[in-house]
Amino acid sequence: MAQKRSDDTAAAPDAAPSASPRIDGVDAARAIAVFGMFAVHLGVESMGLLSPEGHAWTLHGLVRGNSSALFALLAGLSLALMTGRTAPVTGVPWRRAAVRVLTRAVLIGLLGVLLDLTGVPVAIILTYYAGFFVLALPLTRLRSGALWAVAGALAVVGPPLSFLLRDTVVDAAPRTSSLSSLPEFLLTGYYPAITFMAFVAAGLAVGRMDLRSTAVRLRLLGIGAGLSVFAYGGSWLLLHPLGGLDRLVEDGSAFMGGYPLTPNMDPVLLEQLRAGVMEEANSISGQVPTDSWWWLAVNTPHTGTTFEIAEAVGQGLLVLVACMWLAERARWAMYPLASVGRMPLTVYTGHILVLMVIVADGAVEWRQPWLLEWFVLGALVFATLWFLVLRRGPAEACLALAADGAVAIVEEWREERRPPNAP
Repeated sequence: MAQKRSDDTAAAPDAAPSASPRIDGVDAARAIAVFGMFAVHLGVESMGLLSPEGHAWTLHGLVRGNSSALFALLAGLSLALMTGRTAPVTGVPWRRAAVRVLTRAVLIGLLGVLLDLTGVPVAIILTYYAGFFVLALPLTRLRSGALWAVAGALAVVGPPLSFLLRDTVVDAAPRTSSLSSLPEFLLTGYYPAITFMAFVAAGLAVGRMDLRSTAVRLRLLGIGAGLSVFAYGGSWLLLHPLGGLDRLVEDGSAFMGGYPLTPNMDPVLLEQLRAGVMEEANSISGQVPTDSWWWLAVNTPHTGTTFEIAEAVGQGLLVLVACMWLAERARWAMYPLASVGRMPLTVYTGHILVLMVIVADGAVEWRQPWLLEWFVLGALVFATLWFLVLRRGPAEACLALAADGAVAIVEEWREERRPPNAP
């Protein structure tokens, strides 16, 4: 089976009705993640405004990995909004929210399996996200500080633990679909939980904060900038001044087991070897190789290193704060973008189905200039017109209806089991 392109979106659970108004900037940020997914799936060849010889690859490199991380972060934020916003709910409200989340997780996972059967050259992320929602449920009982601690622990401990387990215990089987086994979900898949749960936990922590507060937004802006500096600066320090890149040249898998360096080596050849290692780092989809611990020093997309996690969370926070600021000051201009972000599952499913039709058409090369722009424009127009008439996307409405039905069934079952004289 051909290698699938990493998917860069997901469907966050639709928030339950709340007395607090919806934050349009969150929806706008989610739409940016969706369009980042479009760019990755369709490739640089489908860009019309940017040519492959120009800045198309720059845009592709910017959104690859960061879009899926941003959506994971926003999925965690949505879970926080569903379970009490700044103060986590307990008791009956939490139980009902948990039933809603589990119901959505089951349906999103099933949809992911069906979309994977279409055979499009995309690594469907929905099956992974269904599992992330289940894993995140216990975390919804925590407050912001504890959630930031969980996210930090996952970001620091997760990458070396994944490296160690994959090197000594778990053998990565050939990928035959987007997700086909528990080890793939946890460690070796396109979107391993050991990496992506750090994004979800960070999103939960953000959702537990008062996002309408200027002080909170400035704090998130500072955290995002700090994490970005740490990610780029720390990786650069380890790879260049401390010699990590040269160690990867000697030990890395890109050169048939490595290439020995000598003091008198041709500088041009050395730079070519270093560029080869970085090219391999930029082609990783899920986790770094296990032939050298120095791979944990890279920060390229989909590598699952501490630096990549920090960079993705940092940039995600910057995008979120910028979108919230713009949505409040240019509401109507941002309305189409926010409309897409309010129906991510509908737009995601729709783009996979359209892509299936295009690929099945039998064209030798279906990626043509301006295809990306048509996908983006189509999503903006459809979502805007839909929300001018209705208030929820079709897929999101189905999920909400099923979740409410599941809550009713569980409550009725509990009522039937309640002793006659129980309070």
